[in-house]
Amino acid sequence: MKFGMRVRGGLFAALIMSVAPVVAPLGSVFVSVPAAAQTAQSIVVEGNRRVEADTIRSYFKPGPGGRLDQAAIDDGLKALIETGLFQDVRITRPGGRIVVSVVENAVIGRIAFEGNKKVKDEQLSGEIQSKPRGTFSRPLVQSDALRIAEIYRRSGRYDVHVTPEIIEQPNNRVDLIFTIEEGPKTGVKSIEFVGNQAFSDYRLKDVIKTHESNLLSFLGNNDVYDPDRVEADRDLIRRFYLKHGFADVQVVAALSEYDPQRKGFLVTFKIEEGQQYRVGSVEFQSSIPNFDANFLRGYSRVNVGSVYNVESLEKSVEEMQIEASRRGFAFAVVRPRGERNFDAHTVSVVFAIDDGPRTYIERINIRGNTRTRDYVIRREFDISEGDAYNRALVDRAERRLKNLDYFKSVKIIPEPGSSSDRVILNVDLEEKSTGDFSVSGGYSTTDGALAEVSISERNLLGRGLFAKASVTYGQYARGYSLSFVEPYLFDYRIALGLDLYQRQQLANSYISYGTKTMGFSPRLGFQLREDLSLQLRYSIYKQELMLPYNLQNCNNDPTSPFFNPTPAYAAANGLSLASTNGLGCYSDGEASLPVRRELASGKTLTSSVGYSLSYNTLDNNKNPTDGLLVDFRQDFAGLGGDVSYLKSAVDAKYYTPLVSDIVGLIHLQGGILNKIGNTELRMLDHFQMGPNLVRGFAPNGIGPRDMNPYGTMDAVGGTKYWGASFELQMPFWFLPREVGLKGAVYADAGGLYDYQGPTTWAFTNEVTTPANSGCITPTNNPATPGTCTGLVYDDSRAVRSSVGVGLIWASPFGPLRFDYAVPLSKGKFDRVQEFRFGGGTSF
Repeated sequence: MKFGMRVRGGLFAALIMSVAPVVAPLGSVFVSVPAAAQTAQSIVVEGNRRVEADTIRSYFKPGPGGRLDQAAIDDGLKALIETGLFQDVRITRPGGRIVVSVVENAVIGRIAFEGNKKVKDEQLSGEIQSKPRGTFSRPLVQSDALRIAEIYRRSGRYDVHVTPEIIEQPNNRVDLIFTIEEGPKTGVKSIEFVGNQAFSDYRLKDVIKTHESNLLSFLGNNDVYDPDRVEADRDLIRRFYLKHGFADVQVVAALSEYDPQRKGFLVTFKIEEGQQYRVGSVEFQSSIPNFDANFLRGYSRVNVGSVYNVESLEKSVEEMQIEASRRGFAFAVVRPRGERNFDAHTVSVVFAIDDGPRTYIERINIRGNTRTRDYVIRREFDISEGDAYNRALVDRAERRLKNLDYFKSVKIIPEPGSSSDRVILNVDLEEKSTGDFSVSGGYSTTDGALAEVSISERNLLGRGLFAKASVTYGQYARGYSLSFVEPYLFDYRIALGLDLYQRQQLANSYISYGTKTMGFSPRLGFQLREDLSLQLRYSIYKQELMLPYNLQNCNNDPTSPFFNPTPAYAAANGLSLASTNGLGCYSDGEASLPVRRELASGKTLTSSVGYSLSYNTLDNNKNPTDGLLVDFRQDFAGLGGDVSYLKSAVDAKYYTPLVSDIVGLIHLQGGILNKIGNTELRMLDHFQMGPNLVRGFAPNGIGPRDMNPYGTMDAVGGTKYWGASFELQMPFWFLPREVGLKGAVYADAGGLYDYQGPTTWAFTNEVTTPANSGCITPTNNPATPGTCTGLVYDDSRAVRSSVGVGLIWASPFGPLRFDYAVPLSKGKFDRVQEFRFGGGTSF
């Protein structure tokens, strides 16, 4: 950063030069003759234009007797200089008089900025101290130039040049122009780690927020050098090591060096790891009478033999302290102690429960919430005014407020109250925008091209409500949805959600039919624990099936103008089908029986209730490397409507780090559909599986399928499925981590079977009697092979399996995944799709 000052205008420049020998630095003072005793009113003022003489005299305060002594004159001089109104103040005593000669600072007429493209004028004006119609001060202008440079430095532009320019105007006025050469962004060219043995550079780069510059850096700003971010990264690295058992870790330094050749910063983190520790023992001690510390064992997340984890220790302390408060020990304080065994590399953990100071909350002050209502903030607290002060509950409230994502910053600062046993909590907030408007697009081998326009608000009307409206239009999928969520129903921590939607799935190369669904679903959400949640829901929707005419044009009514017989009808009635090679209405294809039967049923109403139970211990929901995610769902249909069933499904994913940044993933899933009463199961209610169960197969490519070779051979689904997958995800070590590419190798196995939908259809125009339903015996004529009016389907229980490789890209355009899988075993009529792609973006 570089700056200077230029002056435009001869007279003003000459004035500055003329006073320079006298007032070498700005504001120096000379007193040529000691002053005799004078009154303040006898002072003669010279050189003033805007400032009244009496105003100048008022800075000279007489001593006893109303006379000015030398001390009073010195004090007056200092006071005049400190006003910033004058370039120079001189006191002389010609002929015994006190003469105060002043040179007034010019008045700033206007302030302008030139050359700034990345930072708006309004932001710069708010940062500088010089103001229009204010007094011009050279030191202040130089300070403003530094402030402007600092703004650019914070945004990563370290090569900025700021030059203040002064344009003289009449009547001792000046215009102040800041000419700015912004320069390019100063990026981080390399990030290195020194002293790390347990974790690779690649793994640690995934922990910190600062990224290295790359070809896609223009889409973000994490590669821009920010010293505050680098300092925060030190703490992130330290927390990461503490989480993995390195209790003695120290991030000694974060060194940043500018490289003029590469025009960027080189950042180096120096780490002293120490040894990894495991938990040797866990004990509980209480100094509170009638308090049995052992009841807190169930709230400990620290287990003997496990890796020492400071994060688990802190969560245990918080939950224990909250539970003690619930049991009536409001002032109980849980303090963990750890005793290291350096030889065995273990830590003996002791949770000591003591009686803390009896302090009460006098008041909770909420500041900075310009939009969010106070009650939206206060309901995140489990304590209120008058309650016992509990630091664990305060920390939980702060974490909840941050998780709302309504604020840029959240800080809860305690301060002493009106007495020694009172504390005041100040909640300092900074609001941020909570509305989103997005246009997104994507493509997958299943749904084709897809576009979505959505608008959402996370903090509607400042009341903490969520609302979203979206419209989707794609090659094979279209629809809209409206969603609304009230996170605190009746002021309880229960979330109420309402969804209204309409979806249309068009026929494609995987299914011969389309569906149109319109429904409404209210739901209730309960956060049972930090890692356990429950959702209750009700769904009511109307669904209809759509089918091209040529796939539903069989007509066995000879009196109809649309008479188009099936081979079965023709054989039973001695009709010739020579013109269609013996295929009749099957010559142009025909949908499977369950599909045509579903079409004839018209619109179907489904009314169901259900629940989901989710257990989540993932370390990162977007890019997990460790933890377990289990989701169990059940839905019961039959509360009115046209169908009834019980559908159950479970999905479990377990991630674990292996070696050299390789992450293992075990994925298990299964489901069952049970018939209730005498109501027949619809084909559309069956499970349909493909690459979502075993990769390498087409959508709807697995399981029971219509075997009519002259029909569409639709997949009819199954009532039972299971799947198991093992996957290894690994980075490409030869690429910068910031590129976001990972590779995967995997093996999948699974099965779908036990179709229980319709297999016959006593429909007058298609099957008139049981005698002509079923399959017609093939003849010697190859043109008239066996065809079926009843459903004959393959329901093999063969295990489907595959192996494959994948490419996972956390791109700036959104998550993308490419898979190539080769089936090892399959059913006779399964459909294969070895390559699969899916992804999307917002722009």
